[in-house]
Amino acid sequence: MKLFKKSLYIAAAMLVSFVSVQCKDGKKKETSTEVAKTVEEVTITKESFGTTEDHIPVENYILKNSNGMEVSVITYGGIIQSLKVPNKNQVIEDVVLGFNSLAQYEKPNPYFGALIGRFGNRIAKGKFSLDGKEYTLATNDGENHLHGGPEGFHRKVWTASEKQTEHSASLVLSYLSKDMEEGYPGNLKVEVTYTLTDKNDLAVSYSATTDKKTVLNLTQHSYFNLSGDFSKTILDHDVTIDADKYLPVDATLIPTGELRDVTGTPFDFREAKQVGKEINSDNEQLKRGLGYDHCWVLNGKEGEIAFAASAYDKASGRMLEVYTNEPAIQFYTGNFLDGTLPSKQEGTYGHRTGFCLETQHYPDSPNQKDFPSVVLEPGQNYKSSTVFKFSVK
Repeated sequence: MKLFKKSLYIAAAMLVSFVSVQCKDGKKKETSTEVAKTVEEVTITKESFGTTEDHIPVENYILKNSNGMEVSVITYGGIIQSLKVPNKNQVIEDVVLGFNSLAQYEKPNPYFGALIGRFGNRIAKGKFSLDGKEYTLATNDGENHLHGGPEGFHRKVWTASEKQTEHSASLVLSYLSKDMEEGYPGNLKVEVTYTLTDKNDLAVSYSATTDKKTVLNLTQHSYFNLSGDFSKTILDHDVTIDADKYLPVDATLIPTGELRDVTGTPFDFREAKQVGKEINSDNEQLKRGLGYDHCWVLNGKEGEIAFAASAYDKASGRMLEVYTNEPAIQFYTGNFLDGTLPSKQEGTYGHRTGFCLETQHYPDSPNQKDFPSVVLEPGQNYKSSTVFKFSVK
């Protein structure tokens, strides 16, 4: 069936060429418009991406639209392995950091492109309590728990299925996280859907249910470099974050509980500002994160999808806008990239060659009662949505 549909697309493209020569202007315009709708359909294909050390096959799903945008997602970790978008001159380049081989993703790495769970960001000392019962998690970031633990969702092989509509293609990934996996209570059924549209939007939708009271905070951990050149830093990118407040952290990067006004600080991104403008300022919070590695409290209304942040690379003209219904966003500037990991473009990933915009709830929420709740009860449906919109200007 896929081969038949592909043949139809080729035939349609040939028809455009034929009609443009043979027909009069009025008829030509009508026919070309009709054919263009067929050609604009977003496609999804599948190929092998290797086998894990445990002999589990991993697939690579490639979503592509007629604008040249192409997203590759592997079933290992639900990782966005590449994301190709055109620049202002219509040159299509990859704009996310990652690896060319599965073996490299299986080695320790900074969560390049991965789905993060059960809990994105940090939980203090790897402990939290529910209804008076304390749960102990793995501590994989000093004394704290980070991104679901060493065997979190980023290291699982997800089950995949495909969906298509006239203007979009979706990859649906599902995973069952069993009761007490990595220390979390409840059998958790998770579904994450990546959808590429013909408008160059990549939507990430999350849903989950549990059979036991638990905590949950899912996110996507792609590192972007909109220049398309991973040998360059992201310090000249202009970033905007729609947030009046951010969460200051202690020496181990756990929020202190304060919601601090960004006014007059290097954390004020309410107007577009180069990442590098104040990143090396004499500021205690920047020193603790070795740059930006903090959570901003978004101004959008709770539960409604709204603009959260943007990034713009002037040289390429590429613009990324992030929309979400999450209450916060973690902005991380690749401060721990140190030139030891191999790049997809040869060489290595140097200091600050990628940035993350992780939509999420606040870090350490299970231990901070004044933060928005991350508790999921049996019978409830966890829902979260984020949209990455790409354009040029």
